[in-house]
Amino acid sequence: MAEIKSTMDMVMERAARMAAAAPTTSDDEALVKKGMRLAADYVNGKEVDLQGELAALPGKEQAEVAGGMMQTLLRNVVLPRSKDLQETGELALRGVLLLAGKKGEVVSICRELDQILKQYDQHKEQMTKQLEEAIRAQLEQQGAGRGQAGGRAPVNPALHPQYRDELARMLSGLNAQYTEAMDQRKAMVLRLFTAAAR
Repeated sequence: MAEIKSTMDMVMERAARMAAAAPTTSDDEALVKKGMRLAADYVNGKEVDLQGELAALPGKEQAEVAGGMMQTLLRNVVLPRSKDLQETGELALRGVLLLAGKKGEVVSICRELDQILKQYDQHKEQMTKQLEEAIRAQLEQQGAGRGQAGGRAPVNPALHPQYRDELARMLSGLNAQYTEAMDQRKAMVLRLFTAAAR
């Protein structure tokens, strides 16, 4: 029976050591998560006054909560592949500007992000039109080579099998280029904001 007790004591001691060594959730981490939740609510269209929420906190908690807010807001500034994503990105960017206040460098980088988002849409549209025109010209040339009269119905390049593949390849390259540019600027905003908030 003594052996069982000593083994049990050893197991309990080991469990106590493991519990002591296990990382605990710090107050800072909880504050960051609180900021993330508030920003997520803001981006999802709920009535959240980001600045008011921060002002209501004790001064020592504000930096952590603001950092969590900023992380979530920047994560939602993405390429506008749909109307919903565009609206969410614009709202998130407005939230970033609200949090940044008058911090000149952050405001300047946010303007660059906004410009990148607008250029992306224009660039995507321009590339799509160029591809359509190239395929249309190719199809018309093939039709002329077969001796078909020019009086036929207009050719729809979007129905050509090559169109989808080529468009996907072009958009993949475009998305990678723009995502990289945005990620660089978002990292700068977060770094500047975090440094200023501390």
